[in-house]
Amino acid sequence: MPEPVASSPAFPTKVRHLVLVLGDQLDVQSSALEGFDVSQDVVWMAEVAEESTHVWSAKQRIAVFLSSMRHFAQALRERGLALSYTRLDDPGNLGTLSLELSKALRQLQPSALVLSAPGDWRVLQSLRAVAQAYSVPLELRDDTHFFSTVREFSAYARDRKQLRLEYWYRELRRKHGILMDGKNPVGGQWNFDADNRASFGKTGPQNVPPPSRFAPDGITQEVLALVSTRFASHPGSIQSFDWPVTRAQALQALQAFIDQRLPLFGQYEDAMWSGQAWLYHSHLSCALNLKLLNPREVVEAAQAAYRAGQAPLAAVEGFIRQILGWREYVRGIYWLHMPQYLERNALNAQAPLPAWYWTGHTDMACLKDAIVQTLEHGYAHHIQRLMVTGLYALLLGVKLQALHTWYLSVYVDAVEWVELPNTLGMSQFGDAGLMASKPYVASGKYIQRMSNHCASCQYDPAQSTGPSACPYTTMYWDFLIRHEPLLAANPRMAMQLKNLARLDTDARQAIATQAAAHRDAQI
Repeated sequence: MPEPVASSPAFPTKVRHLVLVLGDQLDVQSSALEGFDVSQDVVWMAEVAEESTHVWSAKQRIAVFLSSMRHFAQALRERGLALSYTRLDDPGNLGTLSLELSKALRQLQPSALVLSAPGDWRVLQSLRAVAQAYSVPLELRDDTHFFSTVREFSAYARDRKQLRLEYWYRELRRKHGILMDGKNPVGGQWNFDADNRASFGKTGPQNVPPPSRFAPDGITQEVLALVSTRFASHPGSIQSFDWPVTRAQALQALQAFIDQRLPLFGQYEDAMWSGQAWLYHSHLSCALNLKLLNPREVVEAAQAAYRAGQAPLAAVEGFIRQILGWREYVRGIYWLHMPQYLERNALNAQAPLPAWYWTGHTDMACLKDAIVQTLEHGYAHHIQRLMVTGLYALLLGVKLQALHTWYLSVYVDAVEWVELPNTLGMSQFGDAGLMASKPYVASGKYIQRMSNHCASCQYDPAQSTGPSACPYTTMYWDFLIRHEPLLAANPRMAMQLKNLARLDTDARQAIATQAAAHRDAQI
């Protein structure tokens, strides 16, 4: 049976602020709720089909948003805040944020709207349009779940010919005093990435602590039942759903990671192993992106573990770089370049996304493992995304917008501000190097080095042509051949192009022929 839901206090007769809270803004300390007056303000939240169907969202992603929203709504009611909440299955639900907000404006007639900056350009434009149509002022407040503001990143970027993560990351380390020894980085260097590239070797991962998982309570069970019927045709499964959906659960997951997996996170952060989805990763990105956790408390917990001697510097720095570095950097890139960023396609990638990305039905062992895991859990770690599913799409030449839709659809932590730059820029080099200094391309030998996938695969990563040739290796050389003129201008590609130069005309032709045959077979 569903758990009882606290009733919302009566709405004030005259509403001063209608405070809009979106599905990825689930924090009672958010900027939108600052100065909330229970005698004259109302919180507005809405579950709408559009947010699950504008991309073909997987069941796990839909469920984690809906369950987290309903738990947050319960928390607001328990705090005595008046709440206008529309459920997906409410009669008369109009299906979009703009229509539901319009209805609320007609009913409540607030003097103004208040909103923490959304993480999705599309959503911001939609809500702004409604406010303008009804001539209601919209106060847009900074999202305080970041170390920097969009304006700060814009100012940082203004006079720079190149934007690189490393230098923005250092700037934020200095400003916020994170892993610093006075003016210098702790340990004498900024980046310990070179220490964080180990594989598990032939024996595989040993005694990996299990992640924190949470049995669905009544609210979540109700959501799962709704998703299984309303979105039955959507990809993925919800049979294993056990993500944290409340702040208390998110804090428990954070502490478990710090205590149990952070010490070996750095060493094995790039490693993969068949059937092992969780390994030493934090699995906190979903809770962070829904705002159940604040990045400051996550970074401080990791930093405190290092100071207490509970985790090595390389692991702690590598983890903090993902949050203080990449998370801040990709958000800055997104808001600096939207909406035009979405249409970039520097390599003119036009191939359709293979249908098996939605099923995992492929004979390539690494891809099958990563995609089946993704559809089952709504999760894959960063190397699976970048160097398995992303690398294959880059080498195949998949149209960027189709790949972007897939990543936004299938992962529980996917919000466009973080997903789009990571996909289009970092993974696919679609912005011509605006975000990443080189295309992240490699042959099947990389996957063989970092995993055990190749041992159970019919393809040989050492072969580029012939019946047993690994598609990654074939397509890697084909990628270099096709884009050689463009890549020649990039000094970081010099070694790879030097190796390419060793291939004679016949070898190049054989690779091109095999690559074309493989590409045709995927369409």
